[in-house]
Amino acid sequence: MGILVDNIQWMLLAAGLLTCSTIQATVAPRATVRTYFGEAPDSPQFDLVVRNWGMLITAAGALLIWASFAPDVRLAAIALAIVTKTAFIALMLGSGVMKRQAWVALVVDTIMIVLFAAYLLATSGQAA
Repeated sequence: MGILVDNIQWMLLAAGLLTCSTIQATVAPRATVRTYFGEAPDSPQFDLVVRNWGMLITAAGALLIWASFAPDVRLAAIALAIVTKTAFIALMLGSGVMKRQAWVALVVDTIMIVLFAAYLLATSGQAA
């Protein structure tokens, strides 16, 4: 586990950058949803919700990037990432409608959750 603890800064940075890729949803909400689910409703309200969703996920990614340089926010950033990514996976699997791109995101998020959980277990006995 030492290698994980020693390199958490770079893992958080990479995870944050990948998570920030959802900024695309704020610019092209229908295209983003079409990529993940195969279709997207055509309404301004839908665009608003998807743009907000994209911005919230991007903010979580930015928090991971911040945590890579600020150890005092790592626990909060990792906890938020684990909760939100687990919810995303559960919702995606429950939807039954996913394109290949969605499966890629699901696998990548699962890897992040496992690494973050392992990091928390490896550092649980250490003082903050």
